[in-house]
Formats: sequence, structure tokens, C-alpha cells
Amino acid sequence: MKEAVIYLFPTPIADNDLNLSMPAINLELLEKCDCFIVEELRTARRFLKKAGYKKDFDEVDFFILNEHTKPEEIENYLKPISENRNIGLMSEAGLPCIADPGSVVVSMAQRKGIRVKPLVGASSLMMALMSSGFNGQNFAFVGYLPVDKFLRVKRIKELEQIVNKFNQTQIFIEAPYRNNQMMESLVNNLNPYTLICIGVDISMESEQIITKTAKDWKRTNIDLNKRNTVFLIYK
Repeated sequence: MKEAVIYLFPTPIADNDLNLSMPAINLELLEKCDCFIVEELRTARRFLKKAGYKKDFDEVDFFILNEHTKPEEIENYLKPISENRNIGLMSEAGLPCIADPGSVVVSMAQRKGIRVKPLVGASSLMMALMSSGFNGQNFAFVGYLPVDKFLRVKRIKELEQIVNKFNQTQIFIEAPYRNNQMMESLVNNLNPYTLICIGVDISMESEQIITKTAKDWKRTNIDLNKRNTVFLIYK
């Protein structure tokens, strides 16, 4: 009998044809799971239906993993493995465990010697980096910058120093409703010739991935409000 596995299932980063962003083998492997660890039950079920998942949801175990989940609960989420049942771990969008709470589950699984199988799928971070023209051999994803305006500006300047000192691309994200404030902080506080790339609505029809200097962005009118955006800076 094969050992049970935790499959890391990427989910679409846009509401489009799954064939555009997901290998067919992923859809086949979904059928090997009757337990899923997800951030939000409704969106997880919607994805599974779209993927053609055949099992009855009443016979499937769903475990919710978000900022409110307690560590002792996560221990129980891994119990199906001891029953030789595969578990599927899914993010809300994109790759599990990247800017995503799933990393806590995988860390616990690694300590317990449970096999973890990552699957191929779309990553807005990597797709933005690929399209930016920035250094793809030396880069860092630094997650979210501070919400406080003063601290955010301080962090932006720190990241610019890292770019210049280490020739390292800096990648970060923001809550979609604060994107315009982020862009304003970037163009007003970076050196005018520092490069900024924004990857907006990646893999959607409205996708835009554009690189300009801070000076040129200052003269550009673009509304990023409530649009999924990846920010990158380089020299």
C-alpha cells in the first residue's frame, strides 16, 4: 500500500479556463483526496466543482486554516494521513505556502516525516518577475510592507538600498484596497530613476505588467484600487 501524501494544489489566480493555468495531472490527483485543508470553504468548493471533482462533498472532510486556526487544531488536520488518506492543501489563489498560512501545516508535516508533494501551478510573483526585465538570479519576496505611512516609507528606502548594494530585485504585495497608496509612496520616495514594475490582474484579460522609472510612473495615471497587484523594484 502506498504511503499517504499531502498534495500542495495551486489554485487559479484568475477566474478563467483551468486549462490555461493548471496541468491535467493536478485535476486527476484531486480525485485521490477526500480531505482538504483550505482557507475558505466556499471558494474551495467552487474550485473543486470547476475542476470536475467527482466526490460528494458530504463525504469529504474540509479543514479550515486561517489566521484564527490554533496550532493544536492543525495537529488534528494531519490525522487522516495515519488512516492512509491523502490530504490536499489549497491556497485561496496561487501557490500554497507562499504568503499563505499553509506553510504551518507543511512545517508540521515535515517534522512528522509525512511526504509532501508540490504541484505545478501559476504564481503571480514569478510571472511578474519573469516579465519585469529585472534580475531573476538574485531576488527576494518580502511580503507585505508596513501599513503605517512613515514605517512604509522607511521600509521602501531600505529595500532600495538593498537593490543598489546587492543587485537584488525586491518583490512585495499589498492589500488590493491600499494599492494606490503604495504606488504613491513608491513614486514619491524612490530615486526618480529607480525602476518599478507592477504586475496587475495577472492571467486575466485585463492583465498589465509594466516597468517604468519612478519618475515616469509619477506622470502615469493608473488606478490599482482593488486589483491584485505585485510590486517589484530594481535599478
